[in-house]
Amino acid sequence: MNWIGNRISFVDGKGKTTIVILPEKNFFVSALMGAWLTMWLTIGFTVIWSLFSFSLTQQEEIIIYIFLVFWLYYALKVSRSFLWLLYGKELIKMDNIAFYYKKSLLNYGKTIPYYYENLRGLTYQIPDAGSFQAIWEKSPWISGSERFHFEYFTKVIHFGRKLSEKESKLLFQLLNKRIQERSKK
Repeated sequence: MNWIGNRISFVDGKGKTTIVILPEKNFFVSALMGAWLTMWLTIGFTVIWSLFSFSLTQQEEIIIYIFLVFWLYYALKVSRSFLWLLYGKELIKMDNIAFYYKKSLLNYGKTIPYYYENLRGLTYQIPDAGSFQAIWEKSPWISGSERFHFEYFTKVIHFGRKLSEKESKLLFQLLNKRIQERSKK
């Protein structure tokens, strides 16, 4: 197993290459995010309990329902990001037929084949250092946007969440080399 940076590993086997992209691992960030999520869920369940336990006016119920919609949205968003940080990974397998991609959470996810003859324009894009997107993506609450993209028929396929410029460049070189090798066979 070879490594590109701290997050990307790859194995070259006979006739295939397997690449695993892991999310950034930071114990302090994960612990803080887990504590925040636990508190957020506790607040929500307490509000739901109070909704059914107390006799409230119609106006108070409306306010609580509005709050619960807001609460549910952030509970889902942060839960997904938290689970991604702990158990997520992106899997890429390349053989002589296709480029297979799977966004995996707890080993669940769908592997999708992308055949080389229909794959066009593999590129990567790193947000500018001072841009809003770069600042936004430094937040651990955000799963991050994908750095790589290519055209497949009429769709644009994205992968490579929150990769650094160095990791992106090295992965791009590896992917291009393997796609050229594999697609010729």
